This record gives sequence, C-alpha cells and structure tokens, in this order.
Amino acid sequence: MEERIQKIIANSGYCSRRKAEELIKDKKVVVDGKVVETGFKLEKENAKITINGEKLKTQDKKYYFALNKPKGILVTKDDPQKRKTIYSLPSLKKLNLNLNYVGRLDGTSEGLLLLTNDGELTNNLTHPSKKITKEYHLRTEPTLKKEDITKAKSGIMIDKQMFFGKIKNQKKNEFTIEITEGRNRILRRIFEDKLKYKIYMLKRIKIKNLKLGNLKVGEVRELSEDEVNDLKNS
Repeated sequence: MEERIQKIIANSGYCSRRKAEELIKDKKVVVDGKVVETGFKLEKENAKITINGEKLKTQDKKYYFALNKPKGILVTKDDPQKRKTIYSLPSLKKLNLNLNYVGRLDGTSEGLLLLTNDGELTNNLTHPSKKITKEYHLRTEPTLKKEDITKAKSGIMIDKQMFFGKIKNQKKNEFTIEITEGRNRILRRIFEDKLKYKIYMLKRIKIKNLKLGNLKVGEVRELSEDEVNDLKNS
C-alpha cells in the first residue's frame, strides 16, 4: 500500500482533497505521531492518522446521496457561530455516515447537493477544468430583460474572468440557467451585483444528469448505480 495522505483523508469523507491539502500545509495532519508534509504517502494500512488531534475514521465502502438542501442552513462541517448546518438535519443524522459535500450552496440558496465519501469523485466534479454542467431555477425582481439574457450567453466579465450562462424556460420572473463553473456565489454576484436584480429564489435542480426531482426539502436519497456511473464519467 502506498497512497497519498490527502486522498486517504478525502476518501474517508472528512473533507475534500483540496481541503485536506490545506490541512497538511497547516501542519494539522499527524501520522503515527509525526506531522506530515505535502507529498507524504502512506505505506501501511494500520497507521494512526489524526487531524487536529482527532483520529480519522476511514470507510471502505463508498456512499453516494442526494440532498434537497433547505434554505437558511449552511453547507459546512463546522460553523464557529454554531448556526444550523446540513449535518444537523435529521435525515443526515439518521444515516450516521461520514459524508462530505460536493461543492457548496450558500445559506440563502437551496436544492440539490451531492454527499459522498468518494474523494476522487468529489475532486473530479469540483475541479474547474472539468466544466461540469449545473442547472439552477431562479426567481427575480424585476423580470429578466432580453438584453441581459443575451449578455449572459455572450459572456459577462467578473473578477477578470468571463461568466457564461444559458438561460431557458423563462416564464415571467422565473427562469432556469445552466452554467459550467463554481465560483463562490457566482449567480448572486452576476444577477444582483452586476445586473441589479433581486433574487428571491435560487435553487439548484441538476448536476450533470443528476436531477433534484421530487425529493422533499431536507430529505436524502441514495443514488442508483447508473447515476453514480454517470457522475464518474465526467
């Protein structure tokens, strides 16, 4: 056995691979009593791994769940202000699994969130180079103008990088939009800060081909084998 420590941490469901790399750089990861450096590879199966003094719990089986995140709770494992997070939901507590979230939704957003302990899949779905398609349902005030629909399609510059969005299914002040990026709060920054609309609903309804469907708010469901395979083929 010889495997990079950040991959082992990610596969445990503790956090994403990129977050694990940050923890290693911050010297918070210890293996058999020694602080590890970036690039460290584990060479034995029974090594004791601790993060911030807490023993890492590993899971051999991979789990994949979809959650319909409610509005008003945070997507994080630890909030210093002790606000409600997805991990306080009864549906997740009932699973009693160490699952990591794939990407984020801000506190006032809702909808589809993928949960897994598969660190490799998490990395693939969140890496900018993969350009994974995500679809959102928005309700704004006022109704979206035609010229702004055109702007989104042709590209809007923000933070020295172009944003592209395919807007469809517009009905009065509601519409869906497809994007292939995951910059922090990007849709709010585009529609509220740049285009000066007020967003009253922002719900993610699709990740690649995985749909939110009729999953109830706050509930989870385990993905089918076909759904998992489709997400892996990205």
